[in-house]
Amino acid sequence: MPAADEPQPPSLPPEFHDIAKRVNNWGRWGADDEIGTLNLITDEVVRQAAAEVRTGRRVPLALPLQQDGVQTGVIPGRINPFHSMVQINQELFGPGTVACSDDAVTMGLQAATHWDALTHVSHSGRLYNGRPADTITAHTGARFSGIDKAGPLVSRGVLLDIARAKGLDRLPGGHGVTPEDLAEAEEFAGVTVRSGDIVLVRTGQMQVYLSGDKHAYGYPSPGLSVRTPEWFHARDVAAVANDTLTFEIFPPEIENLWLPVHALDLVEMGMLQGQNFQLEELSTACAQESRYTFLLSAVPEPFVGATGSPVAPVATL
Repeated sequence: MPAADEPQPPSLPPEFHDIAKRVNNWGRWGADDEIGTLNLITDEVVRQAAAEVRTGRRVPLALPLQQDGVQTGVIPGRINPFHSMVQINQELFGPGTVACSDDAVTMGLQAATHWDALTHVSHSGRLYNGRPADTITAHTGARFSGIDKAGPLVSRGVLLDIARAKGLDRLPGGHGVTPEDLAEAEEFAGVTVRSGDIVLVRTGQMQVYLSGDKHAYGYPSPGLSVRTPEWFHARDVAAVANDTLTFEIFPPEIENLWLPVHALDLVEMGMLQGQNFQLEELSTACAQESRYTFLLSAVPEPFVGATGSPVAPVATL
């Protein structure tokens, strides 16, 4: 504890706690629940999502897993994938037998296109559903709500193309996506976001990374504003992902309030969020097809106790 005359760490402001109360889902699916809004993806939701496939056109949404990836070293330990060969054409069963080649990789699980588990952040000493933050340990990782609990993540996907709806290639770096922006993109797409949907929010920021400037990709960045969790909560969205490094606007819109959208989405609402989704090809495909809904498969790798996981999502139109 800091001494009384020492500077005190900034606390979360009252406006944050006000929003947190309005979006809180603790206990909604029972005291033992570990998956939050993924409960909204029912068998019927998936059955209806399958009806979104009309042409069979498949659009990949993941960045390549490579050592020269999006990470710049700013976040300690979140390293880009380091790939190595552990055996090359090795005849394991003697000369002239079938030869094998094997690989290994070391990477931060949130290094590239990924989902954040509900345990990725905490605030006020708590995780989703009111569990203590110290249930995450160095030995076991997340005891509750690890990414392995997410399961087969398949549902109707909806692209809310904020940039295209505004007639822009991409949003400026300081743009915080608002509920009004989401509603505008929803109207532009001619779609109504419904319970159990996975919403993909395109800002166009990925173009900066694809142009070769990964530092400018991360900062400054457009992203979700602190007002958006209430919009997703009202529509019972199952999960949200976008095409930026930080997910939310960065630097933060409220001075010294770091990662408030993470805390509202993951901790209060229990809603999975994804980052670094490559939405450029999907934006073009949706515009060509004149529809912005599709079957989305975005299954995280089931690392037991992990607070995030790489994912290779595919949208099928």
